[in-house]
Formats: sequence, structure tokens, C-alpha cells
Amino acid sequence: MRVTVLAGGVGAARFVAGLVRHVPPSEVTVICNVGDDFRWHGLHVSPDIDTVIYTLAGIEGALGWGLRDDGSATLDELRALGEQPWFNVGDRDLATHLLRTRLLDGGATLAEATAAVARGRGLETAILPVTNDPHPTRVQTPDGELDFQVYFVQRRAEDEVSGLRFPGAASATPAPGVIEAIEDSELLFIAPSNPFVSIGPMLEVPGVRAALEGSRARRVAISPIVGGRAVKGPAAAMARSLGHEVSATGMARIYRGLVDLFVLDAVDEALTGEVAALGMRAVALDTMMVDGEARARVAGAVLEAARAAP
Repeated sequence: MRVTVLAGGVGAARFVAGLVRHVPPSEVTVICNVGDDFRWHGLHVSPDIDTVIYTLAGIEGALGWGLRDDGSATLDELRALGEQPWFNVGDRDLATHLLRTRLLDGGATLAEATAAVARGRGLETAILPVTNDPHPTRVQTPDGELDFQVYFVQRRAEDEVSGLRFPGAASATPAPGVIEAIEDSELLFIAPSNPFVSIGPMLEVPGVRAALEGSRARRVAISPIVGGRAVKGPAAAMARSLGHEVSATGMARIYRGLVDLFVLDAVDEALTGEVAALGMRAVALDTMMVDGEARARVAGAVLEAARAAP
């Protein structure tokens, strides 16, 4: 069974880690958001890609990002030299960014560099950036337009978001294999990710939305909003400020026309009728991935629901 996942953020990485407990890892392709990518002291950092790689390798940090039990000596030395680093990169984590940057500066594409990092971690799952081209997310706030990491990390996602801009979208092209994975998979999952800054940027790459609309796959989205709150991150506050209903139904509306099945958490079971009225099948399941076993259980239940869908 060929399976494709559109992924961004910790929730997506955890879902994929559970999924490969049920589907051979080599049959899974993960397409990752690159809107969070940026340069840190000259190094190319790809947070969403790295979160997927580290989680699949079983070495992710306690908060879902970075490397487990990593040190902070480099950041401490930067502070000693008068710097005030606001983005946390661990000592061992640096190796990933050093390798990626060397490969990119040597002429490799981001997809090739990603494959090298994944291979080095012993992964069989194909992990693709949605595009090899620069495709940053810009967040519009009352204080002006901010780079995504400035908004998300430095300013702790506390600014009200009035809009989003993707200045690289018009000239970006899908990375090799992206359109084929979307069109030719048997099952396609939109992971429980922020629809505005994790999934949205991928759909802005020319050809990606159209491929999803026309895909022969059974298309499934999992709500990142549970009980009116975001499981992780600023999705709820962002939805509210952008004029969307902060509920599983509100998330389903965003994916209307793009998915065949929408998965809500069990606490939102009463909303399944509203979601179904949007023209998609709805099912309520426990979607809380609190540990490794829960990841496998949730992914297995979503997989079963997807296979059972008419």
C-alpha cells in the first residue's frame, strides 16, 4: 500500500511514527513543509523536516523537536561572547545543519540533502520537502510583517495574526516526486498540523493543491483542534484572528473539497454531523498521541477508518 502524508510540526511527526508501525516504512512518503526554514548563523535549518526525521529515528527531544538529551554548550558560548540567541539549536543537532548546509552550498538540492540526512539516520521512509526552492512563510501582524521563526520562537507566537504571505510561492516548483506521491498513492493523510502555517504553505506551491484535488488516493485529514483548543502550537489563536471557527468543524471547512474523510477527536463526536454536512465522511476517534504506544494506536485507528471508507 502506497501511503503519502502531508506533514508539518510535532503532531505530524508523531502520526507518521505511529503509521510506520502498521505500514512498511518504505511504502510511506512524507511531504514536508519548508515555510519554517531559515538560516541560523549561516546554517540552513529545516525544522519540520528535522522533526520528522528525528521522530522516525526515535531520537527526538522531550518536547518533540531537537535531539533527546542534547547539550547547550554552543549556545552558552555564544552568550559568553555577547550574543543573545533566541533560537535553540543543541550541540548534537548542529551536525544535521552542518551537513545539510555543506551539501546545499555544494550544489545539492534540499531534497537530496534531506535524503542524505534521513539515510544517515537509517530511515527507509521517503521524506521530501514540498519544494527545493525558497518558500518562506511571512506572518502579518499589527507590528508589521515577521519572518515565521521570529513570530513563532522569538516572539512566542503572541502577536495577533492578520494575514500570511508566501513570497516565494509564485516561482516555486514541487520537488521531484511530490506530485507523483500525491497523485499515485492509495491513501493520503493530511496530518494533524496547523492548517495555516504547516499545510497551507504546501498548498501554495503551484500544482500541489490541484494534485490533491485530483488525486486517486483516499484522502484523510485529522483535526489539529480538539475540544476547541489546539493540541499544540498557535493554531487556535491563529484561526480566531484569521476569522475561522475554532473547532474541528472550522478545520474541516478549510479542507472542504480536498479530503474524503475527516477525523475528529472523540471529545468532538457531537460535531460529526456538521462535518458530514460539508460533503465529507466524518469519524470520531481518540487522536491523542501522548506516547509511543498511543501514536501507534491512533495511527492504526485512523488507518482502519480510512480503509473502511466507501
